[in-house]
Amino acid sequence: MTQISRRSLGLGAAGAVAATGLSAPAIAQQARSYVLTTATTGGTYYPVGVALATLAKVRLQASHGLDMSAISSAGSTENVKLLRENQAQFAILQGLVAMFAAQGTGPFTEDGAQDNLRGLLPLWFNFDQFVIDRRFATTGHIDDLKNLYGQRYSMGARGSGLETMHLWLFPNLGIDHERFIRVYLGYGPSAEGLQNGTVQGANFEAGLPTGSLTQAMAAAGQRLSFLEFNEEETARANGGGTLLTRDRVPGGTYPNLPDDKWTIKLPNYFACNANVPEEDVYLVVKTIFENLPFLNNIHAATREISLEGSVGAAPFVLHPGAIRYYRERGLTVPASLIPA
Repeated sequence: MTQISRRSLGLGAAGAVAATGLSAPAIAQQARSYVLTTATTGGTYYPVGVALATLAKVRLQASHGLDMSAISSAGSTENVKLLRENQAQFAILQGLVAMFAAQGTGPFTEDGAQDNLRGLLPLWFNFDQFVIDRRFATTGHIDDLKNLYGQRYSMGARGSGLETMHLWLFPNLGIDHERFIRVYLGYGPSAEGLQNGTVQGANFEAGLPTGSLTQAMAAAGQRLSFLEFNEEETARANGGGTLLTRDRVPGGTYPNLPDDKWTIKLPNYFACNANVPEEDVYLVVKTIFENLPFLNNIHAATREISLEGSVGAAPFVLHPGAIRYYRERGLTVPASLIPA
């Protein structure tokens, strides 16, 4: 397993706490300390995870003795393992990885279905943002990746949801990733590689805007091309399923990208280990929905969190603590999302 390290809560989150007037928590007795695992620091998972952990700490530590810390990791695939081994109790999971984990397919074929996973709520959509050296962009669409055969392409960090996504998506699209010179980099190093020319292509699968892609487009936007998906390419990408939907990245989201770009997106989920007590999960979910402006001030991706959309389709059943909160708010929880 990739070595992970605990990181102190970011200064940006701390500043947001001060800005919203939330008081610092006092030390509580009988504390329960939880770990929320995210992904590499250059994408959306880590700052959103820091926001969620900060909110739980500020609102629940003094009053209920519940503490939470966000850590970085290689990403969703590793996060499933961390939940299974109880090295983390909460996690953000990319939709495809969550589906594989629930089914015991893909990277979890050997381990089988991960029955310890429980859902809390969908958080936001990841936009696949394929960017390549403009010299290889002959059409401006996703099949231009075939022009990178023999070139260096970043598959994402090993064990990440992005790597898993690539290994599922490329065969669907008819792209032979083994013909790339494959490198395994997080978002920050991928952006740096595009800037200095040591990488010719990468995918920044994250919420909008993605900090590392902003960096790359600001520094080298004129040398880079953002690849698009049309309806036929989206259907091909799904491989007969419906996980992916087509949406636009609005013009101006990134420097040197004035026009709308159409790509594919997939959901991310906030999940936990089934062994977390019902009361604690109830408190965490309740606190999230009662403090959405606080989260929105830290990261724009959290603006997609919706109470009404929290009990729709999900890759695994919900935790009883989440079910309790949704029923209190008058929502009907589908039988398919209730644990047996």
